[in-house]
Amino acid sequence: MPQHDPPGIIAPHIPADAYRRAETTGAPIVVMVHQTDRTGRPLRHYLFPIAVAGAGVIGIFGLVAAFLALLDFAVHTAVAVGGAAGPIGVGGITLRLFRSKH
Repeated sequence: MPQHDPPGIIAPHIPADAYRRAETTGAPIVVMVHQTDRTGRPLRHYLFPIAVAGAGVIGIFGLVAAFLALLDFAVHTAVAVGGAAGPIGVGGITLRLFRSKH
């Protein structure tokens, strides 16, 4: 009789004498696997909302940074135009944006 082990990944769970007896008689082998149920929710149920919220926060930070960069550009543009144009007058009201150094 050739000596060989049971095939597959379930081999360590089947006693060798039961396997050989089933092999010679042709009887089916019943393997019972005890598994405990999870008591809580899996981690992926929590990670998806956290990832979506994190992406939203990063998007809001980007939007605020873009707004502040645009505001900075607008202020620099107003300073450049005000420095080059001198006083601005509309309907007899003159607004001097910057005092001249002369």
